[in-house]
Amino acid sequence: MGRNRAVERRRGNRLGFWFFRTAVRLFGLGGAYGFLYFVGLYYLVVDRGLVKATLAYVRRRFPGHGPLRRLLDVYLLFVSQGKNLIDRFALAAGYSDISLDIRGFDELKQLYSAGGKGFILLTAHVGNWQAAMTALHGIGRTVHLMMRPEDNQAVKQTLNIDGGGAKVKIIYTDDSLAGAIQAVKVLEQGDLVSIMGDRVYGFSSAEATFLGDRVCFPHGAFTLAAAVQCPVVVLLSAKVGTKKYVVDVSHVIPPPAGGRRRKDAAMGEALQQFADVLEQFVREHPYQWFVFRDIWTSNE
Repeated sequence: MGRNRAVERRRGNRLGFWFFRTAVRLFGLGGAYGFLYFVGLYYLVVDRGLVKATLAYVRRRFPGHGPLRRLLDVYLLFVSQGKNLIDRFALAAGYSDISLDIRGFDELKQLYSAGGKGFILLTAHVGNWQAAMTALHGIGRTVHLMMRPEDNQAVKQTLNIDGGGAKVKIIYTDDSLAGAIQAVKVLEQGDLVSIMGDRVYGFSSAEATFLGDRVCFPHGAFTLAAAVQCPVVVLLSAKVGTKKYVVDVSHVIPPPAGGRRRKDAAMGEALQQFADVLEQFVREHPYQWFVFRDIWTSNE
């Protein structure tokens, strides 16, 4: 799970987060969303690098759309991400009017009760991870988020990235083994480990087919699953209403097993299975995948 630290342009600042925090308090979620249409237009006009990177996804997701319609798709993606960020702030601040529907929760509880080990939650840059974590409180176990230290201090403080809570803890991946030892330890103890699966960030990766082209996705989740022999549960959330999210945990991928050759093949099959689930998600929710870069050219 070796990695090289990626350096990216920071977007979002304290003034912007203060503005939307105040807007939520004064006008509610719906009122705060209204300002996003101006912010989204600003980024569409000014940030050419961001638009170009986002078009890499839009061209593959909407192959039949012309140039102007694709720009509209980019704009809708910007607005959609803004709504999800506002909701993340609202949830972190204790806003309780957002409802959650969970697909596959009963099966998830059975999976957990089947053995003493925990399992891995493999997620992506979709929807709202705070909503997904809130949905898992009912399972009664600690969730450890494997993540890089947040570079943007404004994002870190506003969204309470490090706050976690009693049932959500952070495993930072900036040590020499990228947090793998600690992750194995907590999985053996019966806790859950959550990993992002659609950005490489310099970690070990393998190829899969996503939206018709080859792309590299990190395989750390399946390496851990093979080491601990625990399943991988794909965790995806989608905003389906102003105050409603769907959290899907219905896709369970067994751990790669067998001899080295068989295990390597199983690793590739598991990675493709995750890519297929993610592709189905973006076909159902095309404006809720927030990577904003050309991962088909370079997913570092």
